[in-house]
Amino acid sequence: MENFIVSARKYRPQNFDSVIGQTSITNTLKNAISKNQIAHAYLFCGPRGIGKTTCARIFAKTINCQNPGDNIEACNECESCKSFNESRSYNIHELDAASNNSVDDIRSLIDQVRVPPQIGKYSTYIIDEVHMLSASAFNAFLKTLEEPPSHAIFILATTEKHKILPTILSRCQIFDFNRIRNEDIVSHLAYVAKQENVNIEPESLNIIAQKADGAMRDALSIFDQMVSFSGKDILHKTVLENLNVLDYDYYFRLTKNFIQHDISLSLMIFNEILNKGFDGHNFINGLSNHFRDLLVCKDEVTLPLFEIGASVRDQYFEQTRNCPVEFLYKALDICSLADINFKSSKNQRLHVELTLVKLCMLTMPVNETIEKKNINPQPQSKSPALVRNGKTKYKPSTPSIGRIINGEVSSAAKQQDADPSQSLANKKKQEKQIEDFSREELMEKWLRFAEVMRKEKPRMSTTLKASNPVIKDDFVIEIEMSNSVQEDDFNLMIKADLSNFLKQELKNDNIKIVTFVPETNKEKTLYTDEDKYKYLSEINPNINKLKQRLNLDFE
Repeated sequence: MENFIVSARKYRPQNFDSVIGQTSITNTLKNAISKNQIAHAYLFCGPRGIGKTTCARIFAKTINCQNPGDNIEACNECESCKSFNESRSYNIHELDAASNNSVDDIRSLIDQVRVPPQIGKYSTYIIDEVHMLSASAFNAFLKTLEEPPSHAIFILATTEKHKILPTILSRCQIFDFNRIRNEDIVSHLAYVAKQENVNIEPESLNIIAQKADGAMRDALSIFDQMVSFSGKDILHKTVLENLNVLDYDYYFRLTKNFIQHDISLSLMIFNEILNKGFDGHNFINGLSNHFRDLLVCKDEVTLPLFEIGASVRDQYFEQTRNCPVEFLYKALDICSLADINFKSSKNQRLHVELTLVKLCMLTMPVNETIEKKNINPQPQSKSPALVRNGKTKYKPSTPSIGRIINGEVSSAAKQQDADPSQSLANKKKQEKQIEDFSREELMEKWLRFAEVMRKEKPRMSTTLKASNPVIKDDFVIEIEMSNSVQEDDFNLMIKADLSNFLKQELKNDNIKIVTFVPETNKEKTLYTDEDKYKYLSEINPNINKLKQRLNLDFE
């Protein structure tokens, strides 16, 4: 039985022209070879699986080729090329810095550098994952990297350039490799599938490319996985199931429901997704990507960012026409917050369902009632209390200036100037209401307001509960205060709020609150430090002398 070779190795590029997605880098290296301007140290950096080590090997092979072609490619016929192709070349040395990262390993490499090549002009040393070297190993490597023998060339490869010492970076020519575009990955996968006689749909190849996230090696590994599961005929459904990827159709259906404010159907679709074994977090991420793709379809400038297969492009273009840009911006923001808070949520299913409800409500008109969407509205309390900045306040009877500016006033108020008869009717409605009320009714509203004030102003709440309001003529409510300080605080902090509250609740605009302090309290009670000092100094004049001698203050 013939040994199986994974596609990532079997279809590894053997020359510069076959390297995918790194044209600028391969052209630079070919020009350096043709002009004989080969540096002694290179640094190849970038994400995994994009061709860093492959380019290093091709470069090492080409600079030792004895008969390079006009396109600066290795001939594959000379002894140097044959030894390289047969993995027996002594001109190319590879070191894995992840497992050989000590000072002794670098010293052994330095000793090896002194030996000149047997065939060809250069000995190339490829150090993979170079960022894994210890600080001591880097320091031991510095001098050799800066002034190596003329026959020695170092090619360092890393996925984390920021971890490499600046002194190393300054001694190398740095090449930043790019993520491979989905289109290039799909094209190469189609070529591999043709060579292997595998039948697979282009849309399935596009899903594999998206899952690989710009890494050709990962894409080929996933392709091998699909072939192992399905054989030579790979169905689109099989790819979706094996890669745990939701079909685009779910996202199209959900977005349609969001635009139509259909909460119930959206929740049922999510339930169907969960029943198929998909994770809620992955679903939120997929929905975010769907909104992102719809957004980039909106403008021709951002169209190059749209990396979706041709089979569903028309669906995206059709749906994006029905999605306002404002909706997409807000939807992306909601999904982003849902993604951030998903792991911290104790009820993750409810967390996602609330996100779907918010998305359904995004484009709902302001004047559209909740009842139209078959949702039982919560009964609105008649109490004028409301919450502002986390604290309970009474609800004002007139709209604020901010609400008037923002157009949040009632439609009747807006039509007042347009329709004189309507204006007259509104004036009648706005006439003062004067209804009689009993002491029992007054005390009920009085204690309710005290309870509203309990968290925000506990001292005033206690004052209200301890007070005994008396109803006088013309609906004047008289309150006795213990002292002038309490009276001042009451008048300043809650008198106006309490007055408006009672007017609304008791339906009487003539209510007036009056406070007073009995004369006996004014004479006997001492409140301030100065009052206490004067009182004591009158009783005992020596206190005044003591204050002056020691230069004391009231406090």
